[in-house]
Amino acid sequence: MYIKENLNTILKTLPSEVKLIAVSKTKPVSDILEAYNVNQRAFGENKIQEMASKYESLPKDIEWHMIGHLQSNKVKYMAHFVHLIHGVDRFKTLKEINKQAIKHNRVIDCLLQLKIASEDTKFGLSLLDVETILTSEEFSSLKNINIKGLMGMASFTENKSIIRSEFNTLKNNFNTLKKYKTFNFNPSIISMGMSGDYKIAIEEGSTMIRVGSSIFGKRNYT
Repeated sequence: MYIKENLNTILKTLPSEVKLIAVSKTKPVSDILEAYNVNQRAFGENKIQEMASKYESLPKDIEWHMIGHLQSNKVKYMAHFVHLIHGVDRFKTLKEINKQAIKHNRVIDCLLQLKIASEDTKFGLSLLDVETILTSEEFSSLKNINIKGLMGMASFTENKSIIRSEFNTLKNNFNTLKKYKTFNFNPSIISMGMSGDYKIAIEEGSTMIRVGSSIFGKRNYT
């Protein structure tokens, strides 16, 4: 029952405008069902094959969020069901998402991942990269994607001032980019904050947090 208790503890502290994505990567279907049975409907995975397998096994009213680094050649395996793709960090990937969405007669919601951390291991676009994409003629031709906002990951550090500054950067970039709103860029989501730093993220303007170990316990890495 600890999953239920953990979920309820987190949900009690969340502002109404913040959405919780329960990060279920590496966790069994039984754990997801336990969370589902207390009305959690949004789950995040970082491997497409694992997410697709869980999609087949679980209730179809679940929202599946792809939160991992995305390879273009894997998009086709989730294009028919994915709810939101968080980590788009290349225009090439965006074009592939649009291509696969057309095949399924869908418009797929996405977030652009900005690099806000100083760590080289983190993926992401620069503010200039995003502005270049959003103002390009080629972007305006993508009719089957909808960019709903931005995603970012803070540095892996105990220094809260660094984390806060990085989240603040993402919020400021979000505000800067709102002026580019078009039919396929409708910014409303700032996805930032995980188990160790989501409270800071919320203070800095996050509207969507991605929490795993604080709900499901320590992860089994494979």
